[in-house]
Amino acid sequence: MPPILNIVNRLTFFGLALSCIHFACLTSTSHAQDALDWPSKPIKMIVPFPAAGGTDAVARALANKLSQQLGKAVIVENKSGANGVIGADYVAHSSPDGLTLLLTIASHAIAPAIYKSLPYNTDQDFAPVSLVALYPYLFTVPQNLPIHTFKEFIEYAKQNPAKVSYASSGTGSGPHLGMELLEDITGIELIHVPYKGAAPANNDLISGQVQAMLNNLLAGGALIRAQKLKVLAVTSEHRSKVLPDVPTIKELGYPKYQVDGWYGVFVPQKTPAAIVSKLSLEITKALKDTEVLSRLSKDGATPIGSSPKEFADFFNRDKKQWLELSQKIKITLD
Repeated sequence: MPPILNIVNRLTFFGLALSCIHFACLTSTSHAQDALDWPSKPIKMIVPFPAAGGTDAVARALANKLSQQLGKAVIVENKSGANGVIGADYVAHSSPDGLTLLLTIASHAIAPAIYKSLPYNTDQDFAPVSLVALYPYLFTVPQNLPIHTFKEFIEYAKQNPAKVSYASSGTGSGPHLGMELLEDITGIELIHVPYKGAAPANNDLISGQVQAMLNNLLAGGALIRAQKLKVLAVTSEHRSKVLPDVPTIKELGYPKYQVDGWYGVFVPQKTPAAIVSKLSLEITKALKDTEVLSRLSKDGATPIGSSPKEFADFFNRDKKQWLELSQKIKITLD
């Protein structure tokens, strides 16, 4: 190659390299500026479940504190239906500007494992922001059931295969899949009776029409205090601080069993990383507020406030557990 062409090629290469570096710097600066300017408008926090429910109450407490911290209104909107899918779909297809958030629960990790098709891709359409809190499910039975320990229930179910029924707050919910996992690990065979929410499920539970249910403290707490329900175990890794005398299923001889209820925040994928990071820090800060802590305590929930990566790792582990279960027991929904 003639020397002059070689020099020209080198100059062209260095020129392109400098342009790329300049573009990268501009992009990085732009994203940093986005975080400095964010939020420029009110924020929508989408709750994919009805108003007045537990998730809605947590969202409103968190939104109120974030509004104070950010100096912009954080408005909760309920877009319920299809066990959280409708609200999640709305966020998945929203502008990735950090102004539309999704506050959801464990059903978001369950959905890709059991639905034949979803209007979004859970892995590609959302960016995890923060794990807000963890809470245990409570293994409850009616007071009039002559069973007093979790071990007795398992023995009773084994003696009566496919005759003992359990309630859930809906097909595809955390309590439903938690019981499916329990059946798989313990070898018992139960009948699933789904309801449209925890309240009607608990009504039939206390009357003895169904014999068990994975409850939460918000829905079942008053019934437990009124001695209409008995708590035989909790599903979390550690005992609940609210019910310290109740053992975990794990410590009762089933080390592979752990099911956590959780609240977490996502944004649309492609939301600038600087905004995601700032939002995560603001959520962590808000979780120290006494009003937010008070609201979480009603669920027996432990505030977390994780980094985006920590939440992504947690979410992927949870999703993997339900995917493996659904493939093993062949559970799918249209």
